[in-house]
Amino acid sequence: MVKETGEVPPKSHNLVYIQELAKAEVTDAQRILMSVLMKYQLEGRYPDYKPETPSFDIINAYLIRTKELLTCLRQKL
Repeated sequence: MVKETGEVPPKSHNLVYIQELAKAEVTDAQRILMSVLMKYQLEGRYPDYKPETPSFDIINAYLIRTKELLTCLRQKL
């Protein structure tokens, strides 16, 4: 985002919002993944928030897709 706007990114955990500010093009599936991932980081900020823990297979699928998303975003920067 700094590269695109020249400004320090806002203090936000909203991945879709940051992606939009950075003007990083992503697929609809990648945008949905970012929305899903945000749900699981909220517990660190809001300890009373306890999302249902997905199965190991779903967690593993999220991990694989997240690594693919990171690779894609790094190639665009």
